[in-house]
Formats: sequence, C-alpha cells, structure tokens
Amino acid sequence: MIQYKSRNLTVFQSSLYMTTSAIIHTDEVIIMTDPNWLPNEVERIRNYVNSIKGDKQLYIIYTHSDYDHVIGSGAFPDAKVIATEELKNSSQKGEIVKKIHAFDQGYYLHRNYEPEYPSVDIAVANDGETLNLGTISLTFYKAPGHTKDGLFTVIEPYGIFLTGDYLSDIEFPFIFSSYKDYIKTMKKAEEILRIHNIKVHVPGHGTTTEEPTEIRNRIDFSKFYLKELKKDGEALENLCLKKYPFYEGMKNIHFDNIKMANNGEKI
Repeated sequence: MIQYKSRNLTVFQSSLYMTTSAIIHTDEVIIMTDPNWLPNEVERIRNYVNSIKGDKQLYIIYTHSDYDHVIGSGAFPDAKVIATEELKNSSQKGEIVKKIHAFDQGYYLHRNYEPEYPSVDIAVANDGETLNLGTISLTFYKAPGHTKDGLFTVIEPYGIFLTGDYLSDIEFPFIFSSYKDYIKTMKKAEEILRIHNIKVHVPGHGTTTEEPTEIRNRIDFSKFYLKELKKDGEALENLCLKKYPFYEGMKNIHFDNIKMANNGEKI
C-alpha cells in the first residue's frame, strides 16, 4: 500500500512489520530506499518506478543490510546503489542471502527475480559526504548501533530525512550491534535536526511524519529508552507495553537490549 504521498515523495508500506520503501522523484532522477518485502509488493514498487522513470537514472539507498531491507535487490538491475562502506565490505553477504532464501522457502514464495546482496556503486565512508543529483543534494551520515552498516540520508531542498531502522513510532530501538554506537547515533540525529531544515521523516518501519514535534519526540524517546535500559526495571517494560501496540511480538528484543546495555557490547 501507499502510506504517504506528496509531490516528490511516495512511501510504500509492506504488510509485514510496517516496513517502508521511500521513492523520491524529480525531473532528473529517482531515488529509492530498501525495496521490500513480499514478491507482489516488490513488483508493485517496480511497476510504479517504471511508470515514472522514463530515461531517468534510478538510485537505491540501502539503509542497512538486514535481510528484509535488501530482499528487493535483484529486482532493479539497472539501479546505482548507495550504501555505507561497511555494507559494501560486509563479511556476512552469503548469510544474508541465505536468510532471504530461507524466508521465501518458509512461506512458499516465488519471486520473478533472483535476490542478491547489493553491489554498491557509491560507498559512504564519512559523515557529511554529499552527492548532487540535478537539483537535489543528498547528505549522508553513518548510523551504527542497530547494525554496523546503518546510514542516514538527508535530501535537500525537500528536507527529507531517511533513517532506516531508527526513530520509529512503532518500534523501540533494536540494538543489534552496539549500545554505545546507538547512543552516539541518536546524538547525531539531534545534530542533523539542528543543521538541516527537516520537513519529512521516513523511518524504515512505521509512519512517515511531517510534524517537527513528532520527529523531535522520536529522538527524545529513543534517548530516554536507551538510558532507562541501564536500570533494568519493570517501569520501562510497562511503558513500552502501553506505547507500542505490537510490543508482545518484540519483547524478546527488549530483553536482549537490556543485556546489551548492561553486560557489554555483544550478547
């Protein structure tokens, strides 16, 4: 389904985990994030892109390498791929593709393309790197913590903030690589709000928002949640139970987060 649509931004939402794929379209280029999940959903996204593409170059930003976010790789062979150098140089490429095949096998899913690990054309090495594409400018920031290879992107002059699996309104922080890095990434998100005129926030899971207060609240709650993990108490769990309608399906990750915050960097 289409979750959000404006003049230059269309956000598709999967039936699974409210996972999003953002499509930014200008007179010169098309930029997309993380085409996903189910075969018919990827096909719908591909058909939409083809309907507006013409002779424009398609760029795909992979926000990180979790298999659900790269599962559409292979459906867009002519795209130029943008991701972090960590995603490009990952030692887990084979394992991630195996997870995609295991998912499809488990649900008897056929795809009309062969899933593959993204082949990165433009690798982001440092915060603040920019890419100018016609009338728009992309500014990139490394975003480790959820995974090692996360990427934030700001697209100007539209003020679009693409955050991958951070700052969701339906998920508390999922810490899969580093608690300390996650804290630093939230500080980086604050700085991005300070130096860029952010008008729209698109999370990897959850709802796109144009509300400045809501964007600020998402950062503030993530910071609060990370701090409260150190207390290892029931109050935070009760708060998450009230705040997140799908908490029961995520609570094991919450308990893993507590271990990550209190017992070192890796579980």
